[in-house]
Amino acid sequence: MTLTEDRSATEARHAMIVSQLRTSGVNEPWVLTAMARVAREDFVPAAMRDAAYIDRAIALENGRFLAAPLVHGKILAEAAPTQDDKVLLVGEANGYLAALLRPLAGSLTVVDPAEAAALAGEGGYSLVVIDGAIEELPAALAAQVVDGGRVVTGLVVRGVTRLASGVKAAGAVSLLPLIEMGIPVLPEFAAPKHWSF
Repeated sequence: MTLTEDRSATEARHAMIVSQLRTSGVNEPWVLTAMARVAREDFVPAAMRDAAYIDRAIALENGRFLAAPLVHGKILAEAAPTQDDKVLLVGEANGYLAALLRPLAGSLTVVDPAEAAALAGEGGYSLVVIDGAIEELPAALAAQVVDGGRVVTGLVVRGVTRLASGVKAAGAVSLLPLIEMGIPVLPEFAAPKHWSF
């Protein structure tokens, strides 16, 4: 990377914070610091580096999407990870959200979305973050959360994606939709189809 490319990326990152995050209510200093520190252009295909900071999702080479910066800012703000948290991220181990979460959490385990529904046993996680929108939270994934633990995810409700969060109580997680946002859908978390007449 040349000095000019580095300066351009730094300016784009600053513009993302000022014009996308702050104007949309993401003003937590620790979120802004985290997002200023991580070079988003390092997590997109080479052909998309110049567009890494646009305010929409970017297609990745593996068929997945990197959510818009605002989505990740809102997820971080809602999750509010601390050094006391044992965090499970459903997403890319070497992805952007993992890079944002890693220094904020006490520990971070990452599982691919294709493997999340098959997790066995109780993982003892105080926070589960899903990098994408789901139709249904699998029981196996809910079992990974301790009572009083939090889940932050995108949620598909009647075809519309929303940021959602929930707390595990009495062995169950109820997700509350918070704000409508364009969050890439994870097909691995589609709800079972039922017959209708």
